[in-house]
Amino acid sequence: MSTRNLSKTERIDVRASAPVKLLLQEAARVSHKNVSEFLLDAGVTAAAQTLADRRQFVLSDAQWQAFQEALDRPVQSKPRLSRLLREPGMLG
Repeated sequence: MSTRNLSKTERIDVRASAPVKLLLQEAARVSHKNVSEFLLDAGVTAAAQTLADRRQFVLSDAQWQAFQEALDRPVQSKPRLSRLLREPGMLG
């Protein structure tokens, strides 16, 4: 996802050590971007990857088969689970 064509209305402040700042400046320079563009593009890419890892699960054929079999099994009563879900939790 490119950030170049999106309207920028919010500000994000970041603190970094001098060596990290120099590293980011050099990486931005060789990427033909300013530091803000470089950080925003890298951050959006990392965020998308992080979220994709939590939204999409890839299974092998054997894992998919086992998953399907688990879904197809008849429902079994689980009294301990029912009791646990009826008890108040730590937050209330």
